[in-house]
Amino acid sequence: MSSTPNMIRILSDDDHALLRKGIAAVVNAEPDMKLVAEASSGDEAIEKYRIHRPDVTLMDLQMPGLNGIEAMGRILAEFPNARIVVLTTYSGDAQIVRALRAGARAYILKGHDRELLETIHMVMEGRKRIPPEVAAELAEHATDEGLSDREIQVLKLIAAGNSNKRIADLLSIAEATVKSRVTNILSKLSASDRAHAVSIGLKRGIIEL
Repeated sequence: MSSTPNMIRILSDDDHALLRKGIAAVVNAEPDMKLVAEASSGDEAIEKYRIHRPDVTLMDLQMPGLNGIEAMGRILAEFPNARIVVLTTYSGDAQIVRALRAGARAYILKGHDRELLETIHMVMEGRKRIPPEVAAELAEHATDEGLSDREIQVLKLIAAGNSNKRIADLLSIAEATVKSRVTNILSKLSASDRAHAVSIGLKRGIIEL
């Protein structure tokens, strides 16, 4: 008589109910997997993790309240052995790096059901996974000089529609300093102007609106 396989217990965290429903259908169709809980925010994910202690957590990045990376950090601070897989639509290299540094075991893009199932098994085996398209995004910017924290702060304020003078007032620095930082931002991002820099920053996940 064959024994029943050990079930991999999964928590799905995504603020879109339709996507959670799709994930549930894919996961529960597998003989060795079971979706034990769902969450729609970072805060709820932490609560559900404490209650269910899943084997694998599927974590989206952009959610109301705590984002996925913040929620991941809090879960791992409390449960260092938590296996968290980022499942997202965002392929920006800056977001990928932040997620991996925060402790994600894998970073995969939504819409690849077979890849999701393979990744869950790999993570359960103690391995990590970055699919080719994600690795390619990382490689494209591997040698780029990153923006400093201050430059990211300035870029966020530019994205919010502030002038250099207004940014200087908000940060209590000289307008000449702001102009210097804007010049550095354009150079590092290979951007033609401020709007282009914002577009690149959003695409790569350096800033969020």
